[in-house]
Amino acid sequence: MKNKTKIALFKGKKVRKIIHNNEWWFSVVDVVEALTDSVNARDYWYKMKIRVKDESGFQLSTICRQLKLESPDGKMRETDCANTEGIFRIIQSIPSPKAEPFKMWLARVGYERVQEIEDPELATKRTVAIYKAKGYPDDWIDKRMRGIAVRKTLTNEWEKRGAQEDTDFAILTNDIMQGAFDMSVNDYKKFKGIKRENLRDHMADLELILTMLGEATTTKITKDRDSKGVPKLRRDAKDGGAVAGRTRKDIEKISGKKVISKNNFLPKRNNEKLK
Repeated sequence: MKNKTKIALFKGKKVRKIIHNNEWWFSVVDVVEALTDSVNARDYWYKMKIRVKDESGFQLSTICRQLKLESPDGKMRETDCANTEGIFRIIQSIPSPKAEPFKMWLARVGYERVQEIEDPELATKRTVAIYKAKGYPDDWIDKRMRGIAVRKTLTNEWEKRGAQEDTDFAILTNDIMQGAFDMSVNDYKKFKGIKRENLRDHMADLELILTMLGEATTTKITKDRDSKGVPKLRRDAKDGGAVAGRTRKDIEKISGKKVISKNNFLPKRNNEKLK
């Protein structure tokens, strides 16, 4: 693994982390040490796995991966790691007062999700509140929320017509983005200098509008053609993206300026808070 081990602060203590499969994975032993008073976190983790298996039959090791992290002696050693979801599951099995705030937070999040299932409008209100807290202006938020609705309509259509795997949705999205901006999603992120952040959260108004145009057009084309199966859906996605691409080129020709910018939407100081 070529990724360099990084450090996160967890309850004031250092936790090693590393990017794996495009997401953060954290050292389980470091998290256990941060949330318990054990003098030997490795032994605690070993015994905890046995206890959880005996109590529930669930093996915590199934949500972990052995990844190479830099050890205190400077050498890269294989270490039990878990992604964010896995770490939260592990925390649920730690009987420590230090873990209680996290358990309470998880319970709160679970309760809010149940509320959103009963009243989907709550999810929209919470998303708007999050964007406002991050410093986005109301007019940008309106476009972003409209874009989310357009995207949801499209993905629902894709799912009904044969797209099932996450890779299917990623490929179809790339087809639209390639047609609209001459870049894949990953290339677009690199262009803007972001990594794991949501690309659309860093788009300016016109970028958001053109993305919506590409996806809304793709939805219409797919329905009109009654396309089924990923190959035909890809054809629709490329055609929908091309419509947005031609619009972008017209704008650039008339204005004399590029629509795509390396600048992220928020000022630098706000961007850094999101990373």
